[in-house]
Amino acid sequence: MAERRVNVGWAEGLHARPASIFVRAATAAGVPVTIAKADGTPVNAASMLAVLGLGAQGGEEIVLASDADGADAALDRLAKLVSEGLEELPETV
Repeated sequence: MAERRVNVGWAEGLHARPASIFVRAATAAGVPVTIAKADGTPVNAASMLAVLGLGAQGGEEIVLASDADGADAALDRLAKLVSEGLEELPETV
C-alpha cells in the first residue's frame, strides 16, 4: 500500500473550504484514497463528511493511502495540495 505522511498546510485545518478543495481533488484522482490522522482510523478521502469528521488541524500530520494502481502519482498530487495549503486546485489534479 502506498502512503504519504504530510502536515496540513491550511492554518484553519481541513475545514469548510480547504476540505472542499481536498475532497474534489481526491475524487478527481481516479483511485480510491483514504485519509487519517497519524494515529487514527482511515476514512474515504472523497467523502466531505468523513474528511470534516477527522477534525484535522493546521500543522497536524495526516496519512494519505491507497493500494490502487497509479496510486503513487495521485498521492503525490494530494500530498502537495495538503502540505502547501493551496487555495485552488492545481492544473495537475
